[in-house]
Amino acid sequence: MNFLSAFVFSGIACFFAQVILDNTKLTPGHVTSIFTILGTFFGFLGLYDKFISFAGAGATTIISNFGYVLYKGAYLGFQEQGIIGLFSGLLTKGSCAIASVVIFSFILVMIFKPRD
Repeated sequence: MNFLSAFVFSGIACFFAQVILDNTKLTPGHVTSIFTILGTFFGFLGLYDKFISFAGAGATTIISNFGYVLYKGAYLGFQEQGIIGLFSGLLTKGSCAIASVVIFSFILVMIFKPRD
């Protein structure tokens, strides 16, 4: 059941992204930004935690999770240290995600040769 719920959640997110791309003049970068902001917004409303408990990896591997991670880091940092913690928590949680993406992308580029 976990695989099915992860597949359905990610599939619905991809469906909406494709509908946006096909019916508007927005670029993939715009859609990525929209989904990141939606992840932050859903995290603020307390819905993204429910998405994660329902879909598991389906909710934590899509781009909206990055917005949620940034929000969660800023929120926890603000609770612990006030306004300074807002920025330090944001950077602490976000830097882990960004560093992971850079490292794994580098490894994949070394294994597979991109086409021109």
